[in-house]
Amino acid sequence: MIKKIIPLLLPVAALVGGVVAGDMLHAPAAGTAEASQNHAAPDEHGEPAAAEDGHAAEEPVADSHAEPAEDAHGGDSQTAPADDSHGDEEHAAPGEAAWFTFPNQFFVPLMRQGDLRDVMILTLTLQTDGASLGPLGRKEHALRDALLRQLMIHANTGSFDGNFTADRNLVVLREDLLKAAQGVTDLPLTAVLIEDIARQPG
Repeated sequence: MIKKIIPLLLPVAALVGGVVAGDMLHAPAAGTAEASQNHAAPDEHGEPAAAEDGHAAEEPVADSHAEPAEDAHGGDSQTAPADDSHGDEEHAAPGEAAWFTFPNQFFVPLMRQGDLRDVMILTLTLQTDGASLGPLGRKEHALRDALLRQLMIHANTGSFDGNFTADRNLVVLREDLLKAAQGVTDLPLTAVLIEDIARQPG
C-alpha cells in the first residue's frame, strides 16, 4: 500500500519545494530593486538625479545684497553731493569779512503834520565775519526792527530833509544804524553799508 502512495506524493513534494524556493529567491531580488530606487545614481555631471516625486532640487537663492555696480565712467556708484544753495554763508571763511544784505528794502515814511509827504527807500547791508553770517540771518527780524526804528527817528527829526545824501549826513546815519543793530545782538558787527537810498513822492 505504501509503495503505491509514495509515487503519488513525489510530484506533490516537488511542487511544494519549487514554490518555497521561488519565494526565497524573489524576496532578495525585490529588496535589491527597492534599494536601487531609493539611491538614484548621479547624472553625467556628478549631481544627484531628481527624486521620483517630481520636486526638483532647489536652486540657490540669489544674493539680494549685491555690491553696487560701478557707473559708466568707472567710478563707484555713489550719491552726488547736493548743490550748495547758501551762497556766501557757506563759502565765507570764519576769519574773513562777510556781508549780510537784507533781502527786502526799508521803506520809511516822511510825515509832516500827520500827512505822508515822501517815502525813503533804503537797501542796507551789515558787515560781519564769516562765522557769524548764519546766526545773523536767524536774527534778521530783530535786526530789521531795530534798524527801521532808528530810520523812523531820523525821519521824524528832519534828518532826511534837505540834502540827505551829503557825506556828513550819511556818516551820522551809518553810525546810528550800527549802534541800533549792535543793541539787539552780541554778534560782531563792524559797519552798516547803505547800498541804495532814494526819496519817492508819497
